[in-house]
Amino acid sequence: MNTFRTDRELLRQWRRLARSQFPAICQPRPAQSHKGTFGTLGIIGGAEGMAGSVSLSAVAALHCGCGKVWLGFHQPTLPLPLLTQQPEIMLATAEHLLQRSDISAWVIGCGLGTHESAVSVLKSCLQQHNIVTLLDADALNLLAQQPDILAGRKNKHNIILTPHPGEASRLLQCSISEIQGNRNQAVCRLAAKYNAWVVLKGHQSLIASPNGQVWQNNSGNPGLATAGSGDVLAGIIGSLLAQQIPLEQAVYAGVWLHGIAADILAANEIGPIGLCAGEIAPAVRWLRNRLSETN
Repeated sequence: MNTFRTDRELLRQWRRLARSQFPAICQPRPAQSHKGTFGTLGIIGGAEGMAGSVSLSAVAALHCGCGKVWLGFHQPTLPLPLLTQQPEIMLATAEHLLQRSDISAWVIGCGLGTHESAVSVLKSCLQQHNIVTLLDADALNLLAQQPDILAGRKNKHNIILTPHPGEASRLLQCSISEIQGNRNQAVCRLAAKYNAWVVLKGHQSLIASPNGQVWQNNSGNPGLATAGSGDVLAGIIGSLLAQQIPLEQAVYAGVWLHGIAADILAANEIGPIGLCAGEIAPAVRWLRNRLSETN
């Protein structure tokens, strides 16, 4: 069990901010809750040699409060019988997971690969029109190569794209320096081009809605500049979406929780240097429980 030290006044400030900006993540859980109450997240990715990325995403989703998490590997057969570090997560191949009818939200792309078979998996996922879907990593690279992948999607307003500057440059067909030179303009261009919600990751990540409204996140520290951090963020946002948190709050709150978790770890002498992506999830769980306290 992880217990973190935090200044009480700082914790009160976090509660006030969260309750004013994304109150849905601060609600205490009803006594009659069951696992179905908090949704089922489907996560697809993990081509051969890339199982770690989707595993990080799935563990983060579970720690952020999702009722059930399915992990679909983009491989012909399962690469492992269970996640030993988190056996509560259910495993399937991507092909079989896409046949399920009980998924509340999708996250796709972490370690998905960019071969033709990955394109087919992404298209199949996007065909589930009424289910909110987050595209990360290789799903973004595929979208950059084939922008018409979203053409058949009736409701693009429940699509979330989470690029880092490199992925953003491919999506906009420009240089990384152009992205970083005017991040506000870049995130607006992305949201307009793809008619979707966009999280442009990096220092003070930016979020743009499809109608061009922009929000800047101020939580986090350089400890997040580590392999797998983006996969964890995808799992956190996906978890909130599966829990039926309103989309706008889920995206804003997910980015904020991810950053505050890194701040908590740094304050507890876990980073920022050497912070590992797998350490973020327990801090998110701790924080969500503190936010839901009534005192």
